[in-house]
Amino acid sequence: MDIVVKEELKAYIDPLTPDEHDALERSILAEGCRDALVLWGEVLVDGHNRYGICQKHGLPFQTIQNTRFQSMDDVHLWMIEQHLGRRSVSDFQRGVLALRKRDILAERHRADQAQLQKESDGEISGPADAGDEDSPPWAAAPKVSRADMAREARLSSSQVTMIERIHKQAAPELVEAVKTGVISISAAAAVADLPEDEQRAAAAAGKDELKQAAKRVRESKRKPRKPVQEVLHSADGAAEVDPSRAAEIADALNALGEGPAELRQRIIALTLENDTLRQQLAALRKQVADSGMADA
Repeated sequence: MDIVVKEELKAYIDPLTPDEHDALERSILAEGCRDALVLWGEVLVDGHNRYGICQKHGLPFQTIQNTRFQSMDDVHLWMIEQHLGRRSVSDFQRGVLALRKRDILAERHRADQAQLQKESDGEISGPADAGDEDSPPWAAAPKVSRADMAREARLSSSQVTMIERIHKQAAPELVEAVKTGVISISAAAAVADLPEDEQRAAAAAGKDELKQAAKRVRESKRKPRKPVQEVLHSADGAAEVDPSRAAEIADALNALGEGPAELRQRIIALTLENDTLRQQLAALRKQVADSGMADA
């Protein structure tokens, strides 16, 4: 059988590093090609590096057909599943693969919904022809939430958000920097907010400049912190606040350190409400005591 290598499939997953490729080549030369190459008809789906090494050295190999594939999207989904579980795949690569899977399933979900709408409107009599190469091998495409994506890729939801920003906004030079570990995912996500020419310049200048660029972006987004007294009086404009009490609350908040403005305002409002309730309770107690003395 003539095996067909599609460059689109070969490039769908990030290539091995030179060291990884050399290690694989040494292993195959020493032990042979132990894992079968996966085919879809004549098309090579999995095992491009092993196939190239075996061809180079004239070594034998086994092949296996995956009969579940009905479309190129099926092939892509299978490749993604295989690589998401591999320990050698970096966090960034897993995030990109999870995003690709989400996009494929989202498109299938839209197609499913359009099909159901046509059936409901009577435009077609039933499900699409089973021979349609774009039909998925399962009944319906599920919707994938960000939390689902993160869990499958073994990432946090915030990491997925950052990787998505990099994937959409980053210049190729910045993407390469995060792939090779020159810059962290969080720093790259910050730099990706810069204009593309500034991203390229920072990447060309190297690791230190990328870090500085990320720092500048973060600082530009940081909202100035309001003085505690200003926040205190804005929490309840109608309340009369004793200056000494205001200072006491301010000191307590400063001791807590930085925090979300909403949380600080909530703390202030609750503190003032508690003060009012204490004053009302004290007044009631005094009223009760005075009433008892009058009865005596």
